[in-house]
Amino acid sequence: MTDALLRPVRGGNAFEETVQRLLQTIRLGAVGPGERLPSERELAVRLGVSRDTLREAIAALADAGYLISRRGRYGGTFVADELPTGGAHEVTDASPEPLSPAAVVDALAVRAVLETGAARLAAARALTAEERERLQSALEESSGAASADYRRLDSRLHLAIAELAGAPSLVPLVADARTRINRLLDEIPLLARNIAHSDEQHQRVVGAILAGRPDEAVAAMQEHLDGTEALLTGFLA
Repeated sequence: MTDALLRPVRGGNAFEETVQRLLQTIRLGAVGPGERLPSERELAVRLGVSRDTLREAIAALADAGYLISRRGRYGGTFVADELPTGGAHEVTDASPEPLSPAAVVDALAVRAVLETGAARLAAARALTAEERERLQSALEESSGAASADYRRLDSRLHLAIAELAGAPSLVPLVADARTRINRLLDEIPLLARNIAHSDEQHQRVVGAILAGRPDEAVAAMQEHLDGTEALLTGFLA
């Protein structure tokens, strides 16, 4: 999953986009709290940036509380055990996306197209035993997760589904859409009943994918997305 998220940055804003790629990888749960990032050399190659730019980005995220650098034989760069609750834009002084009814509608529409498509493609594929186990593991991690971990583990499950679609270019698109949705979700209360309902819907989505039933997977995913849409439009639109 990190291969798709830690993709080369574009020229012109190498530092800012490196920070964005690393933050997305952390906040969407591809690398969880306490886990180690790939080596500095590997990260620089994947992101297509100089080691100096990468070090500056890591230092900025360490100062902001997202990363911890450790020295020694078992050292490296690790995701902090407890992540900051402030907006990620504070790291680079960039402005967050304006919050408006139109922005909510746009984010939801893009997500619906991408995630129902990912569910259909994943269900239509003959998944390997390893892929099936990975999807089931992501489902189990998200089910009954503590409130503080829910967004991250929920995102990890949705990215796992996108990864199983068999279209590598789809994963970063879903990640970008998910990042936008999470910013909106951070603006509304985390409701216990909605989490329980989402867990039930996740079970149906994953069950349909593992059973190889594309239409059922799409219907279950759409129902799940409709619930999120109802909450976001109710609170924000």
